Amino acid sequence: MLARHPMKRRLLGSIGPGLARDRRGAAAVEFAIIAPIFLGLLFSIIEAGYFFFVSSAVDQATARAARLIRTGEVQSASAPMSRDDFFNRICDVVRHFGDCSQRLTVDVSRFSSFADLAKDLSQPVCRDADIDTVNNLPFEAGAQREIIRVRVCFLHKSINPAIGLNLAESADGSRKLISVAIFRNEPYSS
Repeated sequence: MLARHPMKRRLLGSIGPGLARDRRGAAAVEFAIIAPIFLGLLFSIIEAGYFFFVSSAVDQATARAARLIRTGEVQSASAPMSRDDFFNRICDVVRHFGDCSQRLTVDVSRFSSFADLAKDLSQPVCRDADIDTVNNLPFEAGAQREIIRVRVCFLHKSINPAIGLNLAESADGSRKLISVAIFRNEPYSS
C-alpha cells in the first residue's frame, strides 16, 4: 500500500527513522526511573550507618558506666553515686540522639552467683513500659566481689521505616537498643 502512494511513503519514512534516532528526552526519563531507587538505597545506607553509630554509642556508655561500678567509684564511702548521677553519666553520651527522660532506662541488679544470674530470664525494661515499672527499676551497685548486671535500653527513632524489620520495636515505632554488661566487682578499697 505504501508503494502506491509515494507521498505517504516519503512522509512515514521521514518520521519513523527520525523518531528512532531522537534521544533528547531519554536521559530525563531514565533518571526519573532510576533516581527513586538510587535515592532510597542511598538514604537506607546512611540510616543504617547512623543506627550502628547510635548503637555503638549506647554500648560505649554502658561499658564506661559499668566500669564505675566495677572499680567501686559508685560505691565510694566518701561520695557514693546516686541512681540519678549514674543515669546522668550514661545520658551524657547518648543525649545527642534524643531526650534521655523519654528514651533511656538503666537497670543495675546484683546477683549472689552466676547460677542465679542465669536463672533470671527477665526482659530489659525500656521507656515504653508503664511508668511504675520504669520508676521501680533496681539500682544495686553491690559490694566487693559481687556479680552485677547493668542493662541499658535506649529507644532510637528511625527515619526510614524499612530499616530494622527484625529489630525490637516499641509502640511508637522506635527501635530498642539494648546493651548489657555483666561482671564481678573488683576488690576495691572502701
